[in-house]
Amino acid sequence: MATARALPVIDMAGVAARDDAAMQRVAAEIAGACTTTGFFYIANHGMLEPVIQRAVVAAKTFFALPDAVKHKADAVDHRGYIGIGDAFMKNATRSDWKESYVVGLELAADDPDVVAGEALRGPNVWPQDLPEFHDAFSAYFAAMARCGADLLSAFAISLGQQPDFFIDKYTKPLQRMNVIHYPQHPGDAPADQFGGAAHTDYGCVTLLWQDDSGGLEIQTRDGAWISATPVPGTLIINVGDLLERWSGGRYVSNLHRVTNRSGRDRYSIATFFDPNYRAVVDPASFGARGAHAPVQAGDYILDRVRSSFAYRTV
Repeated sequence: MATARALPVIDMAGVAARDDAAMQRVAAEIAGACTTTGFFYIANHGMLEPVIQRAVVAAKTFFALPDAVKHKADAVDHRGYIGIGDAFMKNATRSDWKESYVVGLELAADDPDVVAGEALRGPNVWPQDLPEFHDAFSAYFAAMARCGADLLSAFAISLGQQPDFFIDKYTKPLQRMNVIHYPQHPGDAPADQFGGAAHTDYGCVTLLWQDDSGGLEIQTRDGAWISATPVPGTLIINVGDLLERWSGGRYVSNLHRVTNRSGRDRYSIATFFDPNYRAVVDPASFGARGAHAPVQAGDYILDRVRSSFAYRTV
């Protein structure tokens, strides 16, 4: 069982305006958080509450549909509906007790990267006869892209670079949004059954909205599990594997898991804010030569997706 321990809350006020004092303050706080647990909350992040709540209502509406209707939007190229039992985290013993819906950067079928066969690219799969889902999550996706860009500018400073360091690596990002429904945890579930089994995220930075149900737990460097208690008005941020690699191991991509013990359904929206497919993740960028070999961002992410999802259509 996890224990309660406070994660830092970082106030993003002033970052969107590129206020120098705010940028330096936030960068220093990010560095402190990312060299310990790799997790923190952000407040004053610019995501408007009506945009969030519209998306939450659309998610609840979709996940309440009959299974046969939901499966009409089954995932293609890791976009669309993923049912219970289709997510199996690396090193887990059971599939996750959750269902989810993945939305990516909307690209037309004749987009050059789609035509070239670049994985994880293409048009999104949208639920039939539910236009409010498309509209709500298109708006959420766009707003989160702005929030993620602001956050990365502070991350760049925290790693000793100019605030625009990541811009040319994010011209056509592998931004993916995972809308997740965790049903009530079965009362007779074995101890190794989780809503989301322990895993690290694949990419650079994750921005998570979670409801007030609780259940997210993070492993600290000493092996203890702590609860990431919901804090109203905040998003939870965590480092993924690629940023740990990019930083030469300075920043921590930490194990985390979810168990919904609230006695009611739990909802969250995770945005994986990752670089262009062909962006080269090289620790030498941050002065960490020899720490890891350079990798292409998309290849790394694709390999992890293929190993974690049973439907394997990517």
